[in-house]
Amino acid sequence: MLQLRDVTVKVEGEVILKNINLVIPRGETHILLGPNGSGKTTLLKAIMGMGGAEVEGEILLDGQNIADLSVDERARLGMGIALQKSPAVPEISLQEILQITGEKHGTDEMEEKIESLNCGYLLERGLNENFSGGEMKRSELLQLLVQDPKVVLVDEPESGVDLDNIVIIGEALKRLLKSPREIEKKRAALVITHTGHIMDYLNADRGYVLVRGSITCAGNPRDLFEEVNQNGFEGCLECQITE
Repeated sequence: MLQLRDVTVKVEGEVILKNINLVIPRGETHILLGPNGSGKTTLLKAIMGMGGAEVEGEILLDGQNIADLSVDERARLGMGIALQKSPAVPEISLQEILQITGEKHGTDEMEEKIESLNCGYLLERGLNENFSGGEMKRSELLQLLVQDPKVVLVDEPESGVDLDNIVIIGEALKRLLKSPREIEKKRAALVITHTGHIMDYLNADRGYVLVRGSITCAGNPRDLFEEVNQNGFEGCLECQITE
């Protein structure tokens, strides 16, 4: 469903990512690991068309190259993203965003989604305005649930939140990525994690390690995470396994 072919990303003329190749089939969830500053967030933003970066190579969604499309065009094709740090937009409320993106949902279904992420008291507030870390993450995932994208990009959903919120966020993300029986409706997902906690809620199929702007290792995500915990990310530079 989502494929990157020889993607290189430059920001203000500096190469941040080099020759990234990924294939995420329909119905699979892939995990991206890497140290701070390795380019993980830049990669997700480049896939979504955010950040004003210069992108070389192909970003394919169901075989269509979307590398030259705008953010809203990619969203309309079924791309969705939850950022690690979302900007505050006080001029528009969370309720208004949900009304825009959730026209196909009935009232009961919308209320159930809002309740599942404990966001009812946030509806009339400006989007992300003075939200805590947990509130922001719950709001981001609620917007994804309502948008109902076919490709889901999530940047460190457990970052900056307490254990109670990790449970709520993890269950919501598991619900979002749980594939329905209809093969055409199965989602693909790429999730960045630093702590690994979110993997307790996801049936992740594959993992990658991104170091110094390049994917150095690929394999079972839990095995990769355990290896990183034992030997650090620098050990992955000796691996250089890519597929």
